[in-house]
Amino acid sequence: MSSENVTLPITGMSCANCALNIERTLKKVQGVEETTVNFAAEHASVSYDPGKVQVGDLVKMVEDAGYGIATAKVELPITGMTCANCAMNIERTLNKKVPGVVRAAVNFASERAAVEYLPNVTSVEEIIAAIRKAGFDAIPPDETGEDEDVEQRARRAEIDDQTRKFAVGFLFTLPLFLWSMGRDFGLLGAWSHALWVNWAFWALATPVQFYTGWDYYTGGWKSLNNRSANMDVLVAMGSSVAYFYSLAVLLYPAIGSHVYFETSAVIITLIKLGKMLEARAKGRTGNAIRKLMGLRPKTATIIRDGKEVEVSLKQVDVGDVVVVRPGEKIPVDGVILEGSSAVDESMLTGEPIPVDKKTGDTVIGATINSEGLLKFQATKVGKDTALAQIIKLVQEAQGSKAPIQALADRVAAVFVPGVLGIATITFILWWSLGGEFVPAMIRLVAVLIIACPCALGLATPTAIMAGTGKGAEKGILFKDSEALEKATKLKTIVLDKTGTLTLGKPVVADVISFNAGSPVQDERELLRIAASVEKGSEHPVGRAILQEAEKQGLELFEPENFKASGGFGVQASIDGQLVYVGKPGWFIEMGVDIVGGNEHVQTLQGQGKTLMAVVVEKELAGLIAVADSLKPESEEAVAELRGQGLKVVMLTGDNIQTARAIAEQVHVDEIVAEIRPEEKSLKVKELQGRGHMVGMVGDGINDAPALAQADVGIAIGTGTDVAIETADVILASGNLLGVSRAIELSRATMRTVKQNLFWAFIYNLILIPVAAGLLYPLDFLPTFLRQLHPILAALAMAVSSITVVSNSLRLYRAKIK
Repeated sequence: MSSENVTLPITGMSCANCALNIERTLKKVQGVEETTVNFAAEHASVSYDPGKVQVGDLVKMVEDAGYGIATAKVELPITGMTCANCAMNIERTLNKKVPGVVRAAVNFASERAAVEYLPNVTSVEEIIAAIRKAGFDAIPPDETGEDEDVEQRARRAEIDDQTRKFAVGFLFTLPLFLWSMGRDFGLLGAWSHALWVNWAFWALATPVQFYTGWDYYTGGWKSLNNRSANMDVLVAMGSSVAYFYSLAVLLYPAIGSHVYFETSAVIITLIKLGKMLEARAKGRTGNAIRKLMGLRPKTATIIRDGKEVEVSLKQVDVGDVVVVRPGEKIPVDGVILEGSSAVDESMLTGEPIPVDKKTGDTVIGATINSEGLLKFQATKVGKDTALAQIIKLVQEAQGSKAPIQALADRVAAVFVPGVLGIATITFILWWSLGGEFVPAMIRLVAVLIIACPCALGLATPTAIMAGTGKGAEKGILFKDSEALEKATKLKTIVLDKTGTLTLGKPVVADVISFNAGSPVQDERELLRIAASVEKGSEHPVGRAILQEAEKQGLELFEPENFKASGGFGVQASIDGQLVYVGKPGWFIEMGVDIVGGNEHVQTLQGQGKTLMAVVVEKELAGLIAVADSLKPESEEAVAELRGQGLKVVMLTGDNIQTARAIAEQVHVDEIVAEIRPEEKSLKVKELQGRGHMVGMVGDGINDAPALAQADVGIAIGTGTDVAIETADVILASGNLLGVSRAIELSRATMRTVKQNLFWAFIYNLILIPVAAGLLYPLDFLPTFLRQLHPILAALAMAVSSITVVSNSLRLYRAKIK
């Protein structure tokens, strides 16, 4: 059975080690083929065999590991059940055959189905459709508007919980800290040293320790239960050492006289503040997805029984006729039946100029109808629309791991155990060398608290999320983060000529008939015969010849024994004569004399036109020249790529003279002419053999192998589905300037990743030794550095994660042309 992919929205992760825990847990499940957990996106992307494991099993494994999944629940009244077996049949259908259903229970007595599902994978409509397919019926819930984003609601609840706990922590910690510091600095008098004051400190610290800080205990327990250690273990241990030592001093005064309740409380409150701000900042890195989701209109106007009816977007089916008035959003993808208008597609393509649309043109859901009334037939709805596919692409890219993240993952896996070891050694050394327990304990707590695996875990994914989100705003869609990373290393860009540098809409420019001795007497007859042969061709040049003949109203022959010679030309029997239409070079190879047309051939090719010779019964009948205009932005796009230090190569099946004429206009570095479609991938391979990282830009079916061969395949969004499917990067706008924008964005993103990783590593490499007391012998340094207090350690730890996330968010403000 073929594998399926599912994205699970995870809740309850506190650091990168939690992500690694979940990865390890899911990889143990039989049937799971690949798992990637993104801490910043809080998503688990799982590839699995549905014959061996179901989504519900995956969810249960995550929940058993101590984490949560953002799911939605619905209760549906069921009709048509006659016995308990019917209920079991529906349960089986929902649990086994509907991807995204976590668990379903059907009660025969109450005739209701309770279904828990992943809203990013399936919908209530699909659940009802599965019930109906099983031979029963379900009554849809009342349509009270678009369902709230379940995942977003779960994230908001998490942030609200963090905020509430921080507020309680702050309320108790502030008076405790001020009171304690006032006593330590001798500002409060002898009364502040009374025993009851220490008990008051305990009363203020306890709610902070076990309410505000409870997450660290539960998170630490989950982690240890999964045979690993995460940030929660460090915070719980560090704060507990200070808290329980102070409690011991209260209960057994002989141990010491000074309590550190303010230390434990401030540690927890500061770190909770950091986690709260981090959660809010992480939420902003996912804004691109929410913006895209927000583009969908909630309702649509369709024609039913000859009347206009407003329905929920979910109720629009393929084949429905949809009406869109000026200023309204187009609800789904479709083909225009009536009307013309200018449509603003900037929200999907990044291009600000509205696109003119007329009868027969396609429209894309979520774009805005600017001018006229449109009636169109829905062709794609729900998860099949272009917008839904774009959202899916961005989610998958944000959930994937870039190769550069592997180092951070390896470090994170051993980080916490390493810190625990360093903290233990620090404690033993300072106690044995100094002979005092309390200073050694303070250093132990400082080391535990200052260590920050979160910054390491967030360094790469937050930048990738921001970068891919920024790309989506500009109509640049990266299929995964590996493509984004590879794009920064490209040295050569290969551009296919037709449809990439040119508009891909060739038109007949010249028809030349050689009347003297020719079997064809005039240009109209030449065009008629050539178009009759090209009736069987799918090549753009062949279609251009056919369209010109139809435009002139010529009556065509039916071709017989049609045969295409890939990349060279076509042949067929027309009215009893064998006719060839193809490149001049093809006829030279065949031994056909076309010398009589050489002067015309050289002149037309020098003008950058594609030339086709028409040969009837081995005699040259004439020439047809086809011109394909350059895209307006081609010259600027090539100049920008060269300005980025890239070598630009143009691939074309045209002869060298035509290719040179085009190349002179756009100023490419290298021309590869007279190349057959199947040879494009070999040319890419040859360039790679020279040690180049190669990016291939194309739009057609015959570009797909080359796009797959390239290190980074870039598809023009107006191209064929095959090219788009094969590519690593998609330019939704179809604008060639998007290539340099994609490379500029990838470079900015990877620059941010490297800055983040540098900060995360340097922070830990410098401050852990400082917390351990490495600077203590240096008398000229300030005391707070020589004896780093755990409160300062907590502040530094909170700042480190926020710094990394904030640096990633700068990508949204990056100037990408």
